[in-house]
Amino acid sequence: MNAKFLIAWLLLFILWMAAGFVVHGQLLADEYTATGLMRPVEEQQQYFVWMIVAHLLMAGAFVWIYARGREAKPWLGQGLRFGLAVALLAVVPVYLIYYTVQPMPGVLALRQIAYDTIVVLILGCVTAFLYRDKAAG
Repeated sequence: MNAKFLIAWLLLFILWMAAGFVVHGQLLADEYTATGLMRPVEEQQQYFVWMIVAHLLMAGAFVWIYARGREAKPWLGQGLRFGLAVALLAVVPVYLIYYTVQPMPGVLALRQIAYDTIVVLILGCVTAFLYRDKAAG
């Protein structure tokens, strides 16, 4: 681990937590409440440490995989490709599985997929930007 990796990990953690709050805590909050599938906010707070752990793991893995697989190509294209790959590996399948096993409206699953795909595309671009100097060489 070097300083670049640790800085990228910390930044991605902060951005992913913030994006999660905007997407799931604001944009989709009313839909989650309507489904009755989520814990009440007061109860969620008791488990918040696990949200932090999850985002630390996701951010670290995201940066680690990108750092190991980048190529000497333009950073923006690599960031978008990486974000799309993560969306197809994790975002889309997870929400399709949730939709399959939980009684949630299809439009909610589509919105989850759309919003979180946008998030990982942005995170891919941020990560690629942070690693752009070596990748461009």
